[in-house]
Amino acid sequence: MEKTKKILLGKISLILLGFIVAILAFKYLPKLIELTTSLDTFRDYIISTGRFGALLVIFFQIVQTVIAPIPGEVIQLAGGYVYGIPLGLLYSIIGMMIGSVMIFYFTKFIGASYVEKLIDKEKYKWIFDIVGSKKFTITLFVFFIIPGLPKDFLIYLAGLTPIKPIKFFVILLVGRLPSIAAPVVIGANIHYENYTSIIVISIIAVVLFILGMVYKDKIIEKLSGAEAEEV
Repeated sequence: MEKTKKILLGKISLILLGFIVAILAFKYLPKLIELTTSLDTFRDYIISTGRFGALLVIFFQIVQTVIAPIPGEVIQLAGGYVYGIPLGLLYSIIGMMIGSVMIFYFTKFIGASYVEKLIDKEKYKWIFDIVGSKKFTITLFVFFIIPGLPKDFLIYLAGLTPIKPIKFFVILLVGRLPSIAAPVVIGANIHYENYTSIIVISIIAVVLFILGMVYKDKIIEKLSGAEAEEV
């Protein structure tokens, strides 16, 4: 009985939080997109808000994770530029994790039927086939950590699987950390005009992204143990 109450309370809290974020996001979506099309514009806007800037970075990252109409890299670059590496990374991670938690539990408790309609089960059948095995955990980690592989849908998809939430969020955090840290570090180096570091990090990021795109199908084939399908 107590467990049922906790689940119900969690669902209600999730609905309320999602409702608030959705209202704010859609109300200000044109403004959000306009602000994040330019690093300079977004950075100046964050600075102009003073002590509320950190909250805005977190909010923008939540919106980007849940809806993804705005470039996450701009948010992370600006976070690194304004707050430096430790705080810029922290704010981006907090926003990404809150958004991911909302998606995961929305799918699990509320929107499973809706998400199932959006996901092509034939296309991603190979993932459902390995759910519950050790290969599924490895697959999630590889997709999250390698640039160029499709990963946004995995947060929605994970809510349809029996994977334990804590386990999933640890995999998500560790796997996404490098791709979030890179633009934050670049942003901080832009602030300090350390252009050598910017060039080196950018080259590494681009090379890894290209390799991920080129070998995407082979990686999927290896992980699924079957012929890869186009993703």
